[in-house]
Order: sequence, then C-alpha cells, then structure tokens
Amino acid sequence: MLWTGELIAIGTVLCWTISVQCFEAASKKVGTTPVNIIRLTFALVLFSFFLFFRYGYILPVQFPARAWVYLSLSGAIGFFIGDIFLFKALVEIGPRVAMLIYSLAAPTAALIGWSFLDETYVLHQWAGMFVTLFGVGIVILEKNQKASRLNIRDISSKGVLFGFGAMFCQACGYILSKTGMRTESGYLDAFSSTQIRVISAFLCFIILFTITGKWGKVMKAVKDKRALLFTAFGSALGPFLGVSLSLLALHYLTTGVASTFFSLVPIFIIPFSIFLHKEHVSIRAVTGAVTAVFGIYLLMM
Repeated sequence: MLWTGELIAIGTVLCWTISVQCFEAASKKVGTTPVNIIRLTFALVLFSFFLFFRYGYILPVQFPARAWVYLSLSGAIGFFIGDIFLFKALVEIGPRVAMLIYSLAAPTAALIGWSFLDETYVLHQWAGMFVTLFGVGIVILEKNQKASRLNIRDISSKGVLFGFGAMFCQACGYILSKTGMRTESGYLDAFSSTQIRVISAFLCFIILFTITGKWGKVMKAVKDKRALLFTAFGSALGPFLGVSLSLLALHYLTTGVASTFFSLVPIFIIPFSIFLHKEHVSIRAVTGAVTAVFGIYLLMM
C-alpha cells in the first residue's frame, strides 16, 4: 500500500498528541514522578492481554536473545534515561526550548542510521527533514509576548545538556529498536518488541524508586481515581498503541524519516490548544505548522 509507513507515522503522532494531554492532566494532580511508573504498569497489562489474545503468549520468549538485548537497551536508554533527561530539561529551560532540542532527534537518528544501518537518503528527504524541523522550531519558539514579560526564564547550560541528553537517548532508542527488530527473514512483531522495551524501562524505574524511596508518592497517586483514569487512557494511546505504531513505522521508513514525522507532536497539539485549552494561536504558529506540513510533503514524494 502506498504511503503505509507515512500513514502509520502520522497515526503515531496523533496517539502521542492525545496521550500528552492525558499525562499532563494526571501530572497536574499527582506529579510527573508517579505518572511515569503507573503509565508503564498500565501499558504492561495491556500488552499482556493483547499478545495473549492475538498470539497465545504473554511474553515473546521465542524472540532471539539478540533482539531481547537490543530492545531492552532501547527501553532503558529511550524510555527510562531519555524520559528522566527530558523531564529535567522541561523544568530547567521550559517546554519550548526543551522540545526544540528534542526535535533534533530526527536528524541525529538519520545520521546514526546512515552511519551504522546503511540507510540511504535522497536530497529531497534531507530537505524535507530540514523544512519540517524548521517549521516545528517556529511553533515551539512562538511566544505569547505578555506571558514572556511575566515569566522570563534563563536558558541554563545544565538545562541545555539535559535537553541534548534526552534528544540523543531518543535517537539511540530508535536505532537500537530497529536493530533489535531486524532478522534475516524480516522484522519482528512491533507490539511484542515494544513490550520488551516497556519491561526494561519498568524494571529501571522500580530500581530507581526503591533507591530514592519514592514509592510513597506512587501509593498516594494510585488513590486519585481521576488521575488514574487519565493515566490509563494515556497509557493505552501512548506507550501501548503509539510506541508500537512507531516501531511498526520503522518497518517501512528509514529512521531519520520516521523520527521526523514523530517530531510533529507540537504541530498536532495546536488544535487542542485552540479548542480544548482556549489558547490564542498566532499567525506565526500557523505559519510554522504549514511549513512543517510542506516538509512532510517533501518526505512523502
């Protein structure tokens, strides 16, 4: 089917965009720390049920050891370390600059894929990546002037380092995932592969929470039914469906092109900002969105 990978990638972005709204609502009620491990717990339950009813197993134990190693590393680096760096960057330098740096995962993944996976890119794909990320950058850096005067945030070097750490972890996560799913006969199942990544990240968070003694916050968060509902719905669309679709997209697209699509979340958030949060969106933000869409057109040529 024409544009299968591109359509899957757009579906991924839509799932992530909605899940972000859910996790934001849950985090405002109970904090980001508990939401992280609760969302992974819900995702693991969903994967277990889905894989059992579809394939008759709960864990993909039949996967080769090589796949388990690469996918586990992908989960630890992308889901665990990357998320920690991203949340710290959001606190230090704010969401706009943090997400701008984070969007550089696309060209970084393209360079790594070109260097180590023998992926090839034609000129219009490089141009499409640049144009798309330029449009995303316009949207992310678009500021409400009144808000800027009231809340001036310094760009700390520590925050920038956290941002680049998150970006690099995201890019490496894509590369490790694609490497782990590759076999001589094709690609391994995307949902089973994502489950391995989630298991790895889940175990890492368990170790972290045990060492830092944060289980009390998790127990308190579990008692908030509204936050649990938001987290459950966000988990179904984010770690379960969205991330699985992102790995499925890697079956059809090169790493750089796929990750460029995934960087469109700030663009997809615009309608939610207008209709759900009643925010004013400027002409500059709309221009950035149109620019990003043109970049995607170049990628799909």
